[in-house]
Amino acid sequence: MTGSRKFTTAINALILAFLFGCAQLSWAQVPCCMVPEDEIEEGIEEGIEDNVESETEEDVEDQVEEEVEEEVANQVEGAVEETVEGNIEQEIEANIEDDVQASVEESIESGVEESIESGVENTVEDSVEQVVETAVEESVEDTVEVAVEDSVESTVEEGVEDSIEDTVEQGVESTVEVAVERQVEDQVEESVESSVEGSVEEAVATTIEDRLENEIDEILDEIENKFEVNEDRIQTAQWLVMAEPEAFDELAKKGYLFDNVTELPGMGLRLAEVAAPSTFEISEVRQGVVDVVGSERADVDLNHFYTAGSPIEHTVEGIAPRKAVPFPADVDDLGLRIGMIDSQVDTSHPALSRSSIESQSFVREDANTPAFHGTAIASIIAANGDDYQGLAPHARLYAAGVFEQDAERGEVASTVSLVRALDWLVTSGVDVVNVSLAGPPNRLLETALNRASQRGVLILAAAGNGGPVAKPKYPAAYPTVVAVTAVDTAGRAFRLANRGDYLDIAAPGVGMLHARAGGGYATSSGTSFAVPFATTAAARLRFLQPGTNVLENLYRSVQDLGAPGRDEIYGYGLLQPLTLVTSGR
Repeated sequence: MTGSRKFTTAINALILAFLFGCAQLSWAQVPCCMVPEDEIEEGIEEGIEDNVESETEEDVEDQVEEEVEEEVANQVEGAVEETVEGNIEQEIEANIEDDVQASVEESIESGVEESIESGVENTVEDSVEQVVETAVEESVEDTVEVAVEDSVESTVEEGVEDSIEDTVEQGVESTVEVAVERQVEDQVEESVESSVEGSVEEAVATTIEDRLENEIDEILDEIENKFEVNEDRIQTAQWLVMAEPEAFDELAKKGYLFDNVTELPGMGLRLAEVAAPSTFEISEVRQGVVDVVGSERADVDLNHFYTAGSPIEHTVEGIAPRKAVPFPADVDDLGLRIGMIDSQVDTSHPALSRSSIESQSFVREDANTPAFHGTAIASIIAANGDDYQGLAPHARLYAAGVFEQDAERGEVASTVSLVRALDWLVTSGVDVVNVSLAGPPNRLLETALNRASQRGVLILAAAGNGGPVAKPKYPAAYPTVVAVTAVDTAGRAFRLANRGDYLDIAAPGVGMLHARAGGGYATSSGTSFAVPFATTAAARLRFLQPGTNVLENLYRSVQDLGAPGRDEIYGYGLLQPLTLVTSGR
């Protein structure tokens, strides 16, 4: 409507202007006869048309421009508004997300560091307790469950006492209120649960590991008690505890009473023999002691028995020690300090009467003490008779008697006698110890051997005479002990010698000539008779080269037998004393 009015007004204005112009024409100058009427009308019409067309075009252009501008402005305004709104929304959302994220992170960090609000605490506690109970029930039963629950509840309660309820709520309400608050709570719960679960898992793993270790020990003890250790292998009326004196003081405060206590000054330990009740269970006693002083501070075990093995005696003439394997000539004059744990020694025998032997017994005072085996081993090492000499006739021999004759078991030595004998030898200052006996593993004996090794004493023991398929024998199978096996003069393995990866070295032990207790001589075979050769060689090296690696020198000098390198029959190989290089002293 506005466009039409403007157009009509423009037409009327043009017509009036034209008529007004025509009225002013001078009729004198324009005769009417010369201007026909139709021409005037045509001129008027043409003029009007031209003026109208010009004005119309201008008005239309103006109108179009206005309408275009208006339409463009409207469209631009709409697009701008839409774009601005979109950008503003995105910017707002981004800012809100950033603010929310920053607030959430700040709230989470603050919440996790200080604690959690009470609502989250209940959820986490329930979840943690459920996880812990499940893990504990599947792993280590009630004991671990109680320990873990106590630990978890203590940890959570301590965190809750500090509390951050006000801080979390204020931080959340100041940002995005309900939505952010829920998000914060979810993330706090997740973070706290992860943290607590990590701590719980670690606690569970540690507790399970400790518990399983104890259970494994108990299982092994049960197997040992039922299968490996029968009444022929143990003193059934006794169990033993060995620890440092301070540990015994702690046990005494807890009501543990011991009898037959022996001080072991050479090893810094104390040994107690305890009478076992009819309901005796070694695993229960061990666990009780460990609970008081810790597994690394005390050893609890049975009083095992050990034997020297039944030597094979021969009626044929045996081989004298010095002819079995040659030793350097200097060994005759060296004052070697050698210890031996065996039976009693008949020092009145002509082959030993002039030898330097200090003996001490570690058996019961009223026990029947045999002397056959101990006399044989002592003669191979240190005999100094006119018609028979040992490997080191001028050696100082410390002979610890540990065997006693038992009506049912034969010649046996107990764990108590072995430990006490070893302590005496350490105190006496020997360099090496010859152990010609074998038996089951024992915790107290192992600890005593470790202490002796730490004090620089080298232990060598017989591998055992159980045959090629026999189980390892102790103490030879312990890592701190050199296991010696026997061969004949041709280098062939003794047919009854134990085999295994614990063997270290081989030496002559078949058909050996030795002194017989009570007089005369005998010929015997066994791994026990091979140990004195390795013992004397090691003592010589210790005497001439104190502080050096004796075992490395011994193993480097051997003659390899059997499969190349160390094997389960000969160990590193056959002892060769003449090849041992020394610098002298």
